[in-house]
Amino acid sequence: MTYVRPDWATYFLQIADAVAARGDCLRCRVGAVLVGPDNRIRSTGFNGSFPGGPSCLAGECPRCLSDVPSGTGYEDCVEVHAEANALLYASWEDCQGSTLYVTREPCKDCSKLIRASGVANVFWADSDGYEGFWSH
Repeated sequence: MTYVRPDWATYFLQIADAVAARGDCLRCRVGAVLVGPDNRIRSTGFNGSFPGGPSCLAGECPRCLSDVPSGTGYEDCVEVHAEANALLYASWEDCQGSTLYVTREPCKDCSKLIRASGVANVFWADSDGYEGFWSH
């Protein structure tokens, strides 16, 4: 029997999938894993409200209760995105030169946060199995 080890991107994207299971959104659960240059996990994050805040799954998010199209209406959302949560729970040093693995492509606001934090690379996967990547 031959065993093939997954490459690092596949490995960390699978972990991001597991992290996404904790997401608190009715529309889409997202997971993020921040990894240092040494391939060690520094932080994880999923989309959810602040601790003790309103719960989307409990019907407390105006955006999810509305019929706004996907990718719009975030001003009414009670959730903090997975990427932002991963960055919030990491130190500045952890972010420098790191790679962020996310279960979907980051939105414009999260992309700005990621770039400003010192993260060097971002990998994501979508429902079609495509892996995206950007670095700076």
